[in-house]
Amino acid sequence: MEFELDEDQRLLRRTVRETVAKVRGRPEDRQWDTYVRLGWLEAPPLELALILEELGHVADPTPFLATATWFAPLAGRLPEGSGTAVFDGAGRFVLDADRADEVALLTPDGVTVVRGADLAAERVPVLDPQLHVAHVEGRGELVAGVPDLALVGLAATAVGACRRILDLALAHVKQRVQFGRPLGSFQAVKHKAADMHVAIERARALTHFAALTIAEDDPRRTDAAHMAKAAAGECQRLVLRHGLQLFGAMGFTWENELQFVLKRAQACDLLLGAAAVHRKALVI
Repeated sequence: MEFELDEDQRLLRRTVRETVAKVRGRPEDRQWDTYVRLGWLEAPPLELALILEELGHVADPTPFLATATWFAPLAGRLPEGSGTAVFDGAGRFVLDADRADEVALLTPDGVTVVRGADLAAERVPVLDPQLHVAHVEGRGELVAGVPDLALVGLAATAVGACRRILDLALAHVKQRVQFGRPLGSFQAVKHKAADMHVAIERARALTHFAALTIAEDDPRRTDAAHMAKAAAGECQRLVLRHGLQLFGAMGFTWENELQFVLKRAQACDLLLGAAAVHRKALVI
């Protein structure tokens, strides 16, 4: 496998980054229309991971993650509009189930696709208020079988959110002066920033590897997806802790952008099982 991004992939990443920065702050439906029109939902696994990292970087509020990595791999196609899937066997904490146009259900007889309007889904409050998460009721017997791409999608989103936390923390310590010196000049601060960077790069590498195994239908794809999800979860814990410490009390305020990406990174860890769950899956 080739682990270096080629020129087309680097160009895609730059294009996505510029586009997301341009449409950020617009109404959610207009952001979603832009992503659909540009064909991002049709991206192969590695390119999709690059897109999701940039969307995680801005705590994207659209149903892109659920549509591309929950519905599409289970249904085998893109939905008419937005989509999601129930594949945990219980219908608990389903991403975007309350607003999806189509929902794929994993049943003992295979995959069944139903209209979102025909589904009894109740949105539940979660840590990240911009995420739509719902419980699905009364759909008969369901079975568990999480697609590898769903785990990789959450991992890529978490990596993007963690990268944003590091960006914000670095900008803060460079301009914040304490004892007559910028905070960033202190050795302890440098160590924390370096630890955050290493954790992010490790999680990103494992996420890209997992995406490549899915693209090539490598027999290691399921283990790789578990590894990526676990690494992203461990990354967000370290980055969250250090990011808040570097910001001090400012990091806890509603006025600070840090809160949005912190919550997105934590939500991505908790959805479909935290890091410990996926570590355990690798040894069973």
